Amino acid sequence: MIRKLLICFTLLVFSITKAQNTVGTISITEGAFEAYTLISIHTKAYLINNCGEVINEWNSTYLPGNAVYLLPNGNLLRAGRLEDGSSDIIFGGNGGIIELFDWDGNIIWSFTYSTNNFRQHHDVFPMPNGNVLILAATVLSEAEALAAGRDPNLFSQSRLYNEQIIEVEPVGANQANIVWEWNIKDHLIQDFDNTKANFGDVALTPEKLDINFLNGGNGGSNWLHFNSIQYNESLDQIVISSRNLSEIYIIDHSTSTAEAATNSGGDYGNGGDLLYRWGNPQAYRQGTETDRTLFGQHYPHFIANGLTDAGKLMIFNNGSGRTPEYSEAIIITPPTSSPGVYTYTSNTAYGPQTIDYSYSDQSTSPSEFYSAIVSSAQRLANGNTLICEGRTGEIFEIDDNDNIVWEYVNPVNNIDGLTALQGNAPPVVNILFRAIKYAPDYPAFSGRDLTPGLPLELNPDLTICDNLSVEDFVSVQFKLFPNPTSNYINVSASNTIDKIEFYSILGHKVLETNNTNIIDISNFDSGVYFVKIYSGNKSISKKIIKQ
Repeated sequence: MIRKLLICFTLLVFSITKAQNTVGTISITEGAFEAYTLISIHTKAYLINNCGEVINEWNSTYLPGNAVYLLPNGNLLRAGRLEDGSSDIIFGGNGGIIELFDWDGNIIWSFTYSTNNFRQHHDVFPMPNGNVLILAATVLSEAEALAAGRDPNLFSQSRLYNEQIIEVEPVGANQANIVWEWNIKDHLIQDFDNTKANFGDVALTPEKLDINFLNGGNGGSNWLHFNSIQYNESLDQIVISSRNLSEIYIIDHSTSTAEAATNSGGDYGNGGDLLYRWGNPQAYRQGTETDRTLFGQHYPHFIANGLTDAGKLMIFNNGSGRTPEYSEAIIITPPTSSPGVYTYTSNTAYGPQTIDYSYSDQSTSPSEFYSAIVSSAQRLANGNTLICEGRTGEIFEIDDNDNIVWEYVNPVNNIDGLTALQGNAPPVVNILFRAIKYAPDYPAFSGRDLTPGLPLELNPDLTICDNLSVEDFVSVQFKLFPNPTSNYINVSASNTIDKIEFYSILGHKVLETNNTNIIDISNFDSGVYFVKIYSGNKSISKKIIKQ
């Protein structure tokens, strides 16, 4: 989302007379939250700083499947996509394998949850006790779906997908014990056939899901398309997103597996029934299309304690199918009578009727801020909001006045892993499922080497970072001259220089030296080189031209 006004503002503030970056860090101001952003691209996960420099990376053999999390102990939990034919459950967001890496990239645990009867997709969640929540699709045959009350006229495929959440306890290197389970198939309602299961009054039973509500869909197997599960420890509740029905749900995790299949038990007394739902009241006959608020949303989650709007729900509302099409990051306050107990008036729609906050951009038509799929929004510790416009691989941060203070474009192609050259157009397929920023005081970083490496893009240009008066970016003051040069580079520095590294335009290190006076580069081929200078635990980068 590179807006002309933002570019002009950035150029004015930093007096940059060269061309605007096209990939990597596009713009940055001193209002950006200095933290590390985690993204999963192709077969790797990357932790980058605000300049786009890589702080750490983890290598897998699998494409994203899709979620990734940095754990407080420095381990990385990542879902991967199996493409070995182990399952014929196929739709966007498929995964099948969950991997746990240590900080150094070694695999600690790898668990496959993929057969022709079930398959992990989209999201997982690391529980505080070390267990892992897994979102999966399981198969209901046509006969099973009809017995559950599905209208046969609403079938376009011969089976239906149930959405399942399991909690697993990792065992050994590649095994797990399932310690808890919840299935939406146990919480259905229908008023189509009183001779079938789940018959009742849909309008008066909002705690259950109408098996015959398709939200304008065509009755395919993937009628729900859950795309996110997030956990709130203090409430012991799980927040779920259904893209296809344009609703979010909250369920009780405190139940036993047996209770989770019923409507009683658990801390809230409702078993595995829905405690709360919001976004599309026509799904339970309490409104029409005009009452709909959500459109293919992603990543609903409780804002954490200590942050602005803590305890409220933040949602990336994609806007898919809305006219006009635009995306927005929104915050709502579910009405409650006590923590985790949601108030509801029978035969009405769940509140709230209005949202607390919305960020969108409808200044152009079509909107420049629009991602029909994937994406996320996150409240940050300084009050800013991080937004991932995932379809185009763009991440940007806004302050509390909705000014954009940081912008990054993924330079890596998610299909083949090839990386774009700075100055060239971003890859056509640089999609990001989600982006999460971790504050510098996050426990995972304690005692770690956080020395920045090269940015992901080829021929990187960090001029916009060099011009910031932020300590992390300009703590090393130096000059390189002459530039361009033929044989030698002179170094003039006000700081103690520990080492200097030279990288080719393709990112290959061609020289490392402790010489801080005159450096002989006469044997270098002509071209552009990237110079990185280290002083203490800080570093800064510059570009030189070898003639």
